Amino acid sequence: MSHVEDTSIPHVDSEGNDEEQVDFSQQSKTMAPSVEARQRRRIAQLEEKLLTLESTRTVKERQANYYMAQGRAIRRVVALFDNVEDLVTENDRRYDDSDGDQENTLDQDRLQIGYHALTSTLPWFHKEGSEMEYDDYAQLLKILRQGADSARGDDTSKLKALVSDWVNREFKPDPPVDSDDKHSRGFTNYACGMLLCPAELDWKDPVVRAGIRDRSEGYIVTDLSFPAYLYEGYTANPDDLEEGLFKSKILLQSYKAVFTSPSSAKHVEGDGDGADIIENNRRARRSSSGLKVKKHVAHIIKMTKVTPRSIAYIVCQVRFALSSITSWRSVDGDFDYVQFWRTIVDFFEKPPGRGARLRADKLLEWWTRKVFGRSHRDDISNTVKANMSVNALTRQRAQRDDADLDSP
Repeated sequence: MSHVEDTSIPHVDSEGNDEEQVDFSQQSKTMAPSVEARQRRRIAQLEEKLLTLESTRTVKERQANYYMAQGRAIRRVVALFDNVEDLVTENDRRYDDSDGDQENTLDQDRLQIGYHALTSTLPWFHKEGSEMEYDDYAQLLKILRQGADSARGDDTSKLKALVSDWVNREFKPDPPVDSDDKHSRGFTNYACGMLLCPAELDWKDPVVRAGIRDRSEGYIVTDLSFPAYLYEGYTANPDDLEEGLFKSKILLQSYKAVFTSPSSAKHVEGDGDGADIIENNRRARRSSSGLKVKKHVAHIIKMTKVTPRSIAYIVCQVRFALSSITSWRSVDGDFDYVQFWRTIVDFFEKPPGRGARLRADKLLEWWTRKVFGRSHRDDISNTVKANMSVNALTRQRAQRDDADLDSP
């Protein structure tokens, strides 16, 4: 029979009497599971921390994607060349100069209007930007800028192909404009050259064409000239250069291709022909029936009216699409895109007088009707409202009552 050593140690009380023995071997056996439990708890804690880190990273990625998407509107409707930082700085400067002691320049006014356009397009920006730490704010601006520039690049690529197709369809140049080759455009191409030709010159004149191509004195093309592609019928009236300005078909097509959809750019003929209303109703029916309808740019940024800066953006994009330069830049030879964009913006935002303001507002209403296919009730003038049948009947009834009272 084997001998098992007794590992228990007798416990002796203060008087030397044996008491109940304590078995330490049993204690060691009961301690082992607690170590395993602690290890399991530690693993659970690490897994929880990992989940927290992953969750935080997911939230940050989702937030960055949101900012990126929001930033895509900036070049299109806020400022094509100005940075968000410049807009914020100008707004801060005006806030500090609350007494209005300093006179503002045209450039400063343009920046301030741009800041209002920014906060109107991104309503959350002012509050969130003001509450952020500097590093988070700098990261926000970086992401917004990336979104803005990526959208501009996408629009440039889209219009590169579309504009060549529209030019070929309408003017049938021989050889046709290559949708991929930018070198075949510009003033070397007859159709593109005609559209890029300054309004004050006649492209049909061989002397003019040669002078522009050779960049001769008197024929240098700069941002100080309105190109023919801006005009209705692509022809300007030298005695009234405002007539038909910003009403060209290719400009309207390009605007709709960017802000609504390329398919909507097919419907630009006629003035208020209802084509857009019919299409909008079709989209609404498809949406209400449960079918997914892809949201266009204007819908995403909740844009319901055409704005001066969105027109200026498209004007610059169309010129680039017609030109022979292969990469986006602010200066093309003698033509400064920055100054050109500012000229278009100032045409609408800084008219020289009341009459010019009324004409600019009327032109914007025309654009809104053409792009969105509807007028807005609040935009109807009091004169027009007074001639509508409800108001007209009210006057007629009052006049009859007065006539009855005056009759013997």
